[in-house]
Amino acid sequence: MTDYSTLDFSPLVDMSVDEVVTHSFVRDVPLPDGRVIALITLDNGRDHTRPNTFGPVTLLELGSVLDGQKERAARKEIDAVAVTGKPFILAAGADLSKVSEVTSRESAVLLGQLGHFVFNKLNELGVPSFVFINGLALGGGLEIGLHATYRTIDASAPAIALPEVFLGLIPGWGGAYLLPNLIGIENALKVVVENPLKMNRMLKGPDAFELGIADAMFPAATFLEDSLRWAGSVLSGATKVSRKNQPGKVERLVKWDAAIGIARKMLESKIGTVPRAPYLALDLLKAAKSGTRAEGFEREDVALAELSTGDQFHASNYAFNLVQRRAKRPAGAPDKALAQKVTKIGVIGAGLMASQFALLFVRRLQVPVVITDLDQGRVDKGLEYIRGEIASLLAKKRISPDESNRLNALISGTTDKRDFADCDWVIEAVFEELGVKQDVFADVEQYISETAILATNTSSLSVEDIGAKLAHPERLVGFHFFNPVAVMPLIEVVKTPKTTDEALATAMSTAKNLRKNAVITRNTPGFVVNRVLAKVLGEAMFAVDSGTSFATVDEALAPLGLPMPPSQLLDLVGLKVGAHVLDTHHAAFPERFYRSENLHKLAEYGTLLEKDAKGKVKGFDKGALKIVSGGKDPLTADVILRRLEDGLADEIHRMLEDHVVEAPEDIDLCMILGAGWPFHMGGVTPYLDRTGASERVFGGTFHDPQIRGIR
Repeated sequence: MTDYSTLDFSPLVDMSVDEVVTHSFVRDVPLPDGRVIALITLDNGRDHTRPNTFGPVTLLELGSVLDGQKERAARKEIDAVAVTGKPFILAAGADLSKVSEVTSRESAVLLGQLGHFVFNKLNELGVPSFVFINGLALGGGLEIGLHATYRTIDASAPAIALPEVFLGLIPGWGGAYLLPNLIGIENALKVVVENPLKMNRMLKGPDAFELGIADAMFPAATFLEDSLRWAGSVLSGATKVSRKNQPGKVERLVKWDAAIGIARKMLESKIGTVPRAPYLALDLLKAAKSGTRAEGFEREDVALAELSTGDQFHASNYAFNLVQRRAKRPAGAPDKALAQKVTKIGVIGAGLMASQFALLFVRRLQVPVVITDLDQGRVDKGLEYIRGEIASLLAKKRISPDESNRLNALISGTTDKRDFADCDWVIEAVFEELGVKQDVFADVEQYISETAILATNTSSLSVEDIGAKLAHPERLVGFHFFNPVAVMPLIEVVKTPKTTDEALATAMSTAKNLRKNAVITRNTPGFVVNRVLAKVLGEAMFAVDSGTSFATVDEALAPLGLPMPPSQLLDLVGLKVGAHVLDTHHAAFPERFYRSENLHKLAEYGTLLEKDAKGKVKGFDKGALKIVSGGKDPLTADVILRRLEDGLADEIHRMLEDHVVEAPEDIDLCMILGAGWPFHMGGVTPYLDRTGASERVFGGTFHDPQIRGIR
């Protein structure tokens, strides 16, 4: 086993000259019975927008402080050591900027070893150690607690997690070994693998306490005082700590390997086998069933170094920064001060999509929302759906009775367009046909104020053409949601040549208030997401029409790591919608986008995938396979993938030259948030650079330097 105390960590310090250091401040807290707890407070001196993090300098300082407390404990000066954080924050884990700057595998291994070396000192003090989780604790911020003898948690803590798998890493400072041995394998799988893959789901304080991550939970107002008092009772023997979820022999013999096997099959069915981090995490969790801490930590060192120097982590880190930073400062957005205040919303249409819009607007904006349709029956049906969803939220205790009453009071329906007169924002959700959208806007314009903004949710039609019959087309913007409306985080905000900055600013402000991420695009066919997906589906159908089986096509495109293969994507969006999307793009760019007559036949047939009673895919429908069986020149998997890669590189390069968006980062942001393009691929443009498609097609790359790991 590696003796961490003999290692030279100076190379890590040399690369950390600009580290925002989280300092370890110590003060002694005397207890009523005469015992003394040395309380270490982690604090980087910044406000809540810059959480505590663990870089090399931070870790070495903490290690030195812990060494000092060990010496004091030996001299009987203190009876315990406790660690907590600055207000509301324990720590957000490793300083990812430092992880991404590692220049060699040797340094990557050393970084993992440094974390283990320092955190494990909590287990070697000669006196009990406590970590008081006083707020946010992510990654290493939670792992430091796992090394302690005992843990308390603030009931109001908003985010407790080991999110490493989401970022293409593994919990590498003890989490993969210590957590399953604390809370059991099934609970550990939830925290280490399941939650990160659910868009980085976090635990709240009570959740973490229930799982057994913490031994005691206290309210925020008295958290530190209660934690110190509780620690004193533990030290005196008055409180005996029991851990109901800690695994015993039966779990290790019977449940452990079975749980890992079930998790592996679940991963293979949901995300395929391209992402490496989840499977390495499974391997570490499986191995944690037996062996020593030192053996577990050494396995983590090796796995963390392997991942942190690879393409998938660097791609994930790029994607994470897009979502955390670029999404919050949208490229090309006008001055926020130009945005008009939205005090009432009008929704044209009362169907499912329109009703989802109305529900989202009323929940997020808390302003009156009125829906309209051709007759009262349709309006009533829409209102019934919205009120039913509000009732469901109340039943699930996601909203209070007061909020339920308030939301119901804010929703109304009408067939009289004059009720739209005081609306500041009017959005249509009617049939995807140009003439229909033109007519509903021309009709409603005569009833609304001159300052009201009009928004269309079109996914494929020209926003400028939709406004052709308006007296004031400059007030019109595209506002393209993705399904399901309440879940998908992206809105494509489409600017026409006539759209004013005031209208655009209002659209961006509204998207933000809806808690969505908005990307501004030019008014071009498919905007961003559908144009890229049209290329994917078009190449898939070209291969099928040539005689390639759907199964082969799905397998050929698996290296992209998409959340679902083309056949399931077609099934999800609908065969008719898929055919319409391909037709629209073929009409706009006939030499680059494929139109499939067979897809129209499949749309008429109505089925592609055979499913069981619960909706699980069993295979391909035999009738559907017969419809597409006429091709005589099947393509190999390699040819299919290369055609798509080159086609995507060409199309995205054209989109950027045509200023559909401002930069490759905006393409990637749209695909990550709107189409579920995997984080570990970093979006589509880094992938195309790595595969050589960019160089083959236009003799360059989308990113310079390329976003890739250490070779």
